[in-house]
Amino acid sequence: MIGDNQVQVVATDAAAIDDCWNRIGVRGDKSCPLLVEHIHCRNCATYASAATRLLDRYSLSQDSHAQVQAQEEGSGRSMLLFRLGEEWLALPTVCLVEVAPLQPVHSLPHQRSRVLQGVANVRGALVPCLSLAELLGLEVLATASTSSRVMPRMLIIAATGGSVVVRVDEVDGIHGLDPERLEHEQAEARFTAAVLQWRGRSVRVLDEQQVLSAVNRSLS
Repeated sequence: MIGDNQVQVVATDAAAIDDCWNRIGVRGDKSCPLLVEHIHCRNCATYASAATRLLDRYSLSQDSHAQVQAQEEGSGRSMLLFRLGEEWLALPTVCLVEVAPLQPVHSLPHQRSRVLQGVANVRGALVPCLSLAELLGLEVLATASTSSRVMPRMLIIAATGGSVVVRVDEVDGIHGLDPERLEHEQAEARFTAAVLQWRGRSVRVLDEQQVLSAVNRSLS
């Protein structure tokens, strides 16, 4: 789960990144053909992508540590805020394993389920990839991002039979949310525990028990 193994997660992710700037870039033998165009590695998209990946992971680990402390002090429940299309959602971190970079999804032959999209390679293991929008019954419209920092991510969820991954359009971070202290509406929609008004956003807090139950049913 997110929390105790954050340092290990960050270290593992760092080891998986190809630090080409140290081998063939300005800190290496300078044999990279892109140096002619970019002059310095920091101007290259590969370098920027690697840096963003590390910073996002490190930021999540720091946010998680802070929110665990906040939760112990009773200031809110630790939740991951993320976006699907134009809708902001929150899911308690207790049912999450980690937030991972986007991976290719490989379709399965003769697969007719709209929820099960295929499988993705997560650290050498093939993990089922589900459509969270289909699972929740959301109509998600594609939105174009204007920021290079906004990148799709995969959430790894701890299901009964093993982990599954779902793709999301953006991850904001981990926050301590307390429905009793925030303006909220009575939730009537399925899978929804509450709808909070938080920092100018309408955030739909998902009921993790209902979500996990639906995930397990989709795999049976």
